[in-house]
Amino acid sequence: MQKLLEQASAMQAKMQEAQQAAADQEFEGTSGGGMVKAVVKGSGDIVSVTFDPSVLDPEDPELVGDLVVAALNQAQQAAQEALAGGITEAAGGLDLDGLGLGGLLG
Repeated sequence: MQKLLEQASAMQAKMQEAQQAAADQEFEGTSGGGMVKAVVKGSGDIVSVTFDPSVLDPEDPELVGDLVVAALNQAQQAAQEALAGGITEAAGGLDLDGLGLGGLLG
């Protein structure tokens, strides 16, 4: 039981490290063939949104909004995938087979 608690504590620390690393990291998303670029932090903060001026069509103002939303969604998805990958990696260190529980956990 002590070994399980030690492993769980180590896993929790690794997960917190992965979450912090993802929160500080920047992720980019693009849309419109690269005409709009959004950068977000893993924490969800928006760092920047840049776009090619040619997407500013006065007859279609909704286009810019749609492209910005698409780029932001892509950047946020990249951040979520990085966080999920870090948590999965951290959880991978938990050795349930070596605990001698006789198959009680599956």
